[in-house]
Amino acid sequence: MDDDTVYYVYILETKVKKSGKIKYYTGYTSDLYKRLRQHKENRGAKFCRGKKIKLKYFETHFTRSEAMRRELEIKALTHAEKAKLISTFQNG
Repeated sequence: MDDDTVYYVYILETKVKKSGKIKYYTGYTSDLYKRLRQHKENRGAKFCRGKKIKLKYFETHFTRSEAMRRELEIKALTHAEKAKLISTFQNG
């Protein structure tokens, strides 16, 4: 373990203004609330800048390397697979 730090892997949802198409952004952080605030204040990833975002999914990990590995796994999923992951998370 890296100490008492918990790492979060998360998925944000945003919609493309013109088409209304849903897009997902995946990231990891040790402070989920701070990171969400950064995204909402346009200080996060360029992907999210100027867009309304919604936290749709998160999971916790006890090491940074574990969180980074999981982030890459989720990023490799198709849009449909991410939607299924989110649906399972939200429906328990």
